Amino acid sequence: MTQKIPLLIDTDPGVDDALALLMAFADQRHEVVALTIAAGNVGLEYTVRNGLKLCEVAGRDDVPVFAGSPDPLLHPSVDAAHVHGRDGYGDVDLPLPRRQAEAEHAALAILRLSHQYNGELMLVMLGPLTNLALALKLDPTLPQRIGRIVVMGGAVTCHGNITPAAEFNIAFDPEAAHVVFTAFPHLKVSDWEATVAHGLPLPQAEQWLQADDARARFYELISRKTRALSEDSRGDRWFTADALAMAWALNPDGALRVEARPLSIELNGTFSRGATVVDWNRQTGRPDNCELLMEYDQQRFEALVRQALGA
Repeated sequence: MTQKIPLLIDTDPGVDDALALLMAFADQRHEVVALTIAAGNVGLEYTVRNGLKLCEVAGRDDVPVFAGSPDPLLHPSVDAAHVHGRDGYGDVDLPLPRRQAEAEHAALAILRLSHQYNGELMLVMLGPLTNLALALKLDPTLPQRIGRIVVMGGAVTCHGNITPAAEFNIAFDPEAAHVVFTAFPHLKVSDWEATVAHGLPLPQAEQWLQADDARARFYELISRKTRALSEDSRGDRWFTADALAMAWALNPDGALRVEARPLSIELNGTFSRGATVVDWNRQTGRPDNCELLMEYDQQRFEALVRQALGA
């Protein structure tokens, strides 16, 4: 058997993070070696709890969970509890997880595992980039040891979902995003606009969630709030940003169109702080540092989601 690809997921669970994690656990070609947890969708207390609970539901209590920074690097930000619920999992009063997070800080765990899996480790970044930025400040040589990095974040033509110009993960901690995007010479970016272009068909998704599987039952419960919001505002499409990023990470052959360009993070704009500014015409002379996902095989994406739910 071919050796599995070691996968470290940095995440701020979050309903859509939970689906992405179920996808990773269901994939046979990758081995999740750690979850590092950020604040973002809700506060760190809840995101850590939710990461632990997801591992429990998936039968993966062997996966270590590391708590990271409770705040952005510099400026306070507003969470997304209005979307994910106060507890991040739809406020359905889940029992507490059986275990606690590891004592090691998430940034230190990222560095340690980058040495343990030198050149092989894949990072999938599903939340604000605070933990990775801290790791880079501790050890700027980190990118040399990473095999591949996929970031869910940004809005490549500045059609944001949290401000008119910015996507939530980047806008939550733009300084951290700046650190990461300037440190790594090459990143793969699945942005909010790709998410909108690859909405899941809500009527079919409702059927998938009826599968006789503990994962489907759990996800049907925690996603009721976000599905209702989608139905109210988006009709028959359900947008799940982290799941699309995870699909590309796990199954890169599903990408039908990718564009390489230089990308910078706006830190100071009155109306554009947190925007991902893509040099589409290559006017700055900077090298391409990002591969931007423009189109992914929709059928393959939906198949990966069904597999994660046992449907």
